Amino acid sequence: MYSVRMSTADRLVESTRELLWERGYVGTSPKAILERADAGQGSMYHHFRGKQDLALAAIRRTADEMLATAERVLGRPGTPYERIEGYLMRERDVLRGCPVGRLTMDPDVIASDVLRAPVDATLARLRRRLAEIVEEGKRQGQFAADLDAEEIAAAVVATVQGGYVLARASGSPAAFDAGVRGLLALLRPA
Repeated sequence: MYSVRMSTADRLVESTRELLWERGYVGTSPKAILERADAGQGSMYHHFRGKQDLALAAIRRTADEMLATAERVLGRPGTPYERIEGYLMRERDVLRGCPVGRLTMDPDVIASDVLRAPVDATLARLRRRLAEIVEEGKRQGQFAADLDAEEIAAAVVATVQGGYVLARASGSPAAFDAGVRGLLALLRPA
């Protein structure tokens, strides 16, 4: 399942990332982590203080990956609208949902300041990056000067996250796609 060259600590983190996405924090038992990572019981506590410490490492890695994926699209050449469009239209496993966004639905993650902090920070960084692009578009005259960049950025993130929810509820990516098309129609330069 994992590369032979992957360290035990990395296998534990990757296993935890997958399990958090599939089962949530409560459903991610140390036993399930160890089984998926093909690691011995002592290895988890050798590398991490416990489940919360391991979950934090997994959440941070997932968050870093999400931001890097977003930046590969948002940092491309193109107009601000084209870059936002690229972000919204990029290929996603819509029915699986967002591994970071899904953590906001996990009561144990939200109840923990430690586990919630990287989730909040990741979504805030994404909103800031999108707001920068909207501001760039306003300066170029591509977007209306009276648009609030932070509100537009929040709407972009909300459309993606809400689109996941709608798609999962209906069992079809069509609802996600409709939300994205609607937002793009509203943002499309005149």
